[in-house]
Amino acid sequence: MQLERVGPYLWRIPQDPSRGMRVPGLVVADDHLIESIRSDASLEQLANGATLPGIVKAAMAMPDIHQGYGLPVGRVVATDARQGVVSPGAIGFDINCGVRLLRTSLRAAEVAGRMEVLVDARLTPLAVIEG
Repeated sequence: MQLERVGPYLWRIPQDPSRGMRVPGLVVADDHLIESIRSDASLEQLANGATLPGIVKAAMAMPDIHQGYGLPVGRVVATDARQGVVSPGAIGFDINCGVRLLRTSLRAAEVAGRMEVLVDARLTPLAVIEG
């Protein structure tokens, strides 16, 4: 994996259209950490994350990046609300880290004032939030 140093603690995987990358990958790490990061598939996975539809600016990796399932753990991928996607693989569903993805037909106005209850709820498929 090609990796360029662009600052004392910043590394770049150049955008590679032949791989389908829409943006570059950026990794925040010092010299010691980058050697550890190179020891697994996390950089390949970060490059894969850079192919997501609607991705904005860069696929970014924090210093704790390590190999995950599909996308690396410790990465951030922001996508455009109109052109992008919401990827369960990009939010930690595989390790039950407490990040949740919920799809609903409810509109923002219908849940206004109940967001904190919804976020804190331990939902089962049949759970109902009363308001």
